[in-house]
Amino acid sequence: MHRFVCFVLVAFLGGSPMAFAQMQPHRAEYVLRLGAAANAPRIGTAIHDLTQDCAGWHLKRDITSEIALTTSWKMSLSSRLDAVEPRSGNSLRYQTTQIQNGNKRETKGRVQRAQGELRAEIATAGTQPSQFFLPFATLMPVAAIDHLTERLRANATSFPALMFDPEVMGDGFLIDVTQLEDGRLRAARPVDKQVALPKGKSWPVSMSFTRGRDQAQRPLFSVTAQVFENGVLDRLTVDTRMLTVTADLQSLEMRPAPNCPRS
Repeated sequence: MHRFVCFVLVAFLGGSPMAFAQMQPHRAEYVLRLGAAANAPRIGTAIHDLTQDCAGWHLKRDITSEIALTTSWKMSLSSRLDAVEPRSGNSLRYQTTQIQNGNKRETKGRVQRAQGELRAEIATAGTQPSQFFLPFATLMPVAAIDHLTERLRANATSFPALMFDPEVMGDGFLIDVTQLEDGRLRAARPVDKQVALPKGKSWPVSMSFTRGRDQAQRPLFSVTAQVFENGVLDRLTVDTRMLTVTADLQSLEMRPAPNCPRS
């Protein structure tokens, strides 16, 4: 069930490493609700904090929620991610802490692209480290979102991609991306406070997520969202077939990119 954390604004794409020309550092806070109805109950918050220095990106995410599925079945969940991704997009070091109904799970991971291979090593507290190879084209989280906007700016309407996800599975996702027609995305909720959205282009998209190393399976979940060209996301709807969770922007702080010397 913790799979709903997939909302985690990381639902994106594959290709080759690239320069981060359009991604902009920012801090976004979201309200989570159970269901897509306008009056859906609030179940938690999510904070996506992306900073940048001349070495690369530092990504922090903090999600807390409590879901009452029945009068006797309640679920509380918190998930924290602390990740470092260099400008090249060739590696990722991260740590996650997830607590579900009081049960704590801590994981440390490293993904490295070198010598024609993409190797992952993941260690969960109390277990032996897991080592495996990923498809070489798999992108790290920040590089993946940047690549998503690059494809959309190039007027790609449908395309597959691969992305490493440190929070939901600690593995790769195959993502099938489709640009939606205007009006197909869930409307913004009128009860939410107004947020000054980024200027520039944005696109409504739909994405389905399948295990990257077992693509014969049916998709695990799907996501729709409004994607802005600077990497900000809004009006997310995550459908896991068991339940639907939405995330709407409640505050947004854009940050300037560092002035770094050219390499």
